[in-house]
Amino acid sequence: MRLTALFTKTTKNVPADESSRNAQLLIQAGFVHKEMAGVYTYLPLGKRVLDNIIQIIREEMNSVGGNEISMTALQHKDVWEASGRWDDEVMDVWFKTKLANGTELGLAPTHEEPLTKLMKNYISSYKDLPVYPYQFQIKFRNELRSKSGLMRGREFWMKDLYSFSKDRAEHDAFYEKISEAYNRIYDRLGIGDITYKTFASGGSFSQYSHEFQTLSPVGEDKIYVHEGKRIAINEEVYTDEVLADLGVTKDELVEKTAVEAGNIFTLGTKFSDALDLTYTAEDGSLQKVFMGSYGIGPSRLMGLIAEHFADDRGLVWPANIAPAKVYLARLGDDEAVVRAADELYEELTNTGISVLYDDRDVRPGEKFADADLIGTPYRVVISAKTLANNTYEVKHRTTQEPEQVDKQTLIKKLGA
Repeated sequence: MRLTALFTKTTKNVPADESSRNAQLLIQAGFVHKEMAGVYTYLPLGKRVLDNIIQIIREEMNSVGGNEISMTALQHKDVWEASGRWDDEVMDVWFKTKLANGTELGLAPTHEEPLTKLMKNYISSYKDLPVYPYQFQIKFRNELRSKSGLMRGREFWMKDLYSFSKDRAEHDAFYEKISEAYNRIYDRLGIGDITYKTFASGGSFSQYSHEFQTLSPVGEDKIYVHEGKRIAINEEVYTDEVLADLGVTKDELVEKTAVEAGNIFTLGTKFSDALDLTYTAEDGSLQKVFMGSYGIGPSRLMGLIAEHFADDRGLVWPANIAPAKVYLARLGDDEAVVRAADELYEELTNTGISVLYDDRDVRPGEKFADADLIGTPYRVVISAKTLANNTYEVKHRTTQEPEQVDKQTLIKKLGA
């Protein structure tokens, strides 16, 4: 992408109505635009990052047998009344509206009920199980307080996968597989070393559910970490009974603040009971489908990663989710410089290396500042000076001093 073709602009001004670091930086760098509290538009660079995060999650969900679908946000109340969750006293985050004919609708905050109803069309026999549909979709939750930038919104991206299994044993086997897939996601996003599988309340069908909590000073959750076992315990279940069950003691745990970066739940037959989702077992008996729910928020992860990796100059994206791998800064409008920069842009792009090409007529300092703010892994400079030396200036985002290298070395470094 050439920056002269990009309609967005960076700004030095810190948004006055944003207190969270991730939202400040993402707005300043031109990745998102704030529409209202908890609601953001993803601009071209931000959409690239979001899509890259989504693709990593998609690959891992497919690796455990997930089937990607896309469900509707508009929800008829009947299916939610069946489970008892249409009532605002039961679920207090609904956005509700009406059709022109007066029919009451809601905007889905989650999708257990409608997906359970949908699967009644496709599950009737043990031969139809297990199945693992999932989706990426914007969810709507009428949060009383929307804060922390992208990490707590009223409109946000969510990956929600639901497992439909014959029994508890089949469910438990998948539960462990998807837990491992979540760990791979966090490793690929660069936050695996600070993300812990965290024991939390399990509800009526399981002793525990599990959250994946990422350590952060801006986190809203308090967890107790056992570094040796790479597990943590949420404050809500931090009791002597739970400690004994997990085989840990208080003096082995360290209190930390964290951001919930994903969760997995055993649902059992709660929703198949409410919506009568059954199958015929091998022995001819009629059984209720055993379910699980597995959520992870791509937009929350984007805000978390932006917050975690930033420095005093701006964003610092991991290479596999950055909006581009290289920020190519052309200094000056000398014909030879323009030609050399254009040629390098084409060559890098043709070899599969993503490039933001700063071909604007602005001062070098502005280009360097924008490169740091946007946070691509590498900055490459072409100028009359580098041409005279038959070299290219390359610098990694996290280093202070640039290197002067020849083209072969540059291509090898950028392709690594």
